[in-house]
Amino acid sequence: MESYSYKITGGKPLKGHVNISGSKNAVLGILAASMMVDGTCTLENVPDISDVHVMVKICESLGAKIETELAPEGSVTLHIDPRGIDTYKATDPGVSKIRASYYLLGALLGRCGKASLRMPGGCDFGQRPIDLHLKAFRLMGAKGADYRNINGGIITLNADPLRGAKIFLDIVSVGATINVMLAAAKAQGNTTIVNAAKEPHIVDVANFLNAMGARIKGAGTDTIKIQGVSTLPGNFTYSIIPDQIEAGTYMIAAAVTNGDVTVHNIIPTHMDPLSSKMREMGYTIDEGDDYVRVYRDPEEQIWGTNVKTAPYPGFPTDLQPQTVVLLCLSQGQSKMDEDVWENRYQYIPELIRMGANINIFDHVALVNGIDHFNCAQVKATDLRAGAALVCAALAADGTTYIDEARRIDRGYEKIVDKLKSLGADIEVASSVGFYVDTEA
Repeated sequence: MESYSYKITGGKPLKGHVNISGSKNAVLGILAASMMVDGTCTLENVPDISDVHVMVKICESLGAKIETELAPEGSVTLHIDPRGIDTYKATDPGVSKIRASYYLLGALLGRCGKASLRMPGGCDFGQRPIDLHLKAFRLMGAKGADYRNINGGIITLNADPLRGAKIFLDIVSVGATINVMLAAAKAQGNTTIVNAAKEPHIVDVANFLNAMGARIKGAGTDTIKIQGVSTLPGNFTYSIIPDQIEAGTYMIAAAVTNGDVTVHNIIPTHMDPLSSKMREMGYTIDEGDDYVRVYRDPEEQIWGTNVKTAPYPGFPTDLQPQTVVLLCLSQGQSKMDEDVWENRYQYIPELIRMGANINIFDHVALVNGIDHFNCAQVKATDLRAGAALVCAALAADGTTYIDEARRIDRGYEKIVDKLKSLGADIEVASSVGFYVDTEA
């Protein structure tokens, strides 16, 4: 894949209005779920991002027909017909490009009673095993659900039949919750997921499945109950929820540039963990039915604070890197406690190149406030780290180059165009070539 950079000249306050796209995390789970449907379905408000493009290609490789429609206002609609699926094997090399491809384990088990999957990839920030998924599938009657059964990077499961079961998740896991929910939707009998994750995109996947004909109750709580059905009739149109992480990124970009931005097409309650911390720091957050406005009173001092990531409704780990940028430009010392992923501070050396004063102690980052960021050449080590570097570059003095910008495009639809509409000086540039290109 051709590498490219973002060239950003900072120091310009972002001002205006920006519309948020559909949720990356929701649509990837829903695309997998759509492979279980026995009729057709239509997805609206689909984000035009590279992870979605990869997932669509994987689904098409299984035999599904997917047509893309571009609405006049720019949003994407997918018309999906999975009735042509003629395989339980998702083993194309493209499967390993994204983490969310593992949802096809649950979806294909539910549809075919079998599933064969190349082990997935995604951002590299620590151990991300799927042992909870496999444990749940074993309890549901699947054979081969063990790491020792992985052969050549491919795992193959066989359930004859797939049965409902009581699943207790040892730790709160978004991926395992969705995967079990998918498999259970068509399993024989009833499934209960205890200690389930509660993120908004889990609720969205459940709502989609219910619209298709599933019987799922309790999504959004720590106990989800699924009554298996033999068919999912489909023939329904469903709209993806807004992306809370994209919304939070623009809120932070507005704040660090001392701008005034109204973020539209969101669910404000999904932003409460971030909004409350930004208010605590001294920013003004005005809320409406489907928008938030972020700005700063010139007379208000911005103070540091302490943040700890946690499963929803706690502070989202996917906003941790962007929030560290926000903490850098506050007074005093702040503390970020990353309590979800073990190695998500890989971007810190890149921020230090830009003048940040941060010390890492295990999973805690101590952030000492600075007056401003300096321009530099940096690298997006992963999707959200790249978004954080964009925020820092927008606030920096001079021109910054962010290499490996394709990683940012995995999760942010038309980020260059959206930032330009807010007054940012940003463009796509040829890779400067300082870093060695590595896939993630």
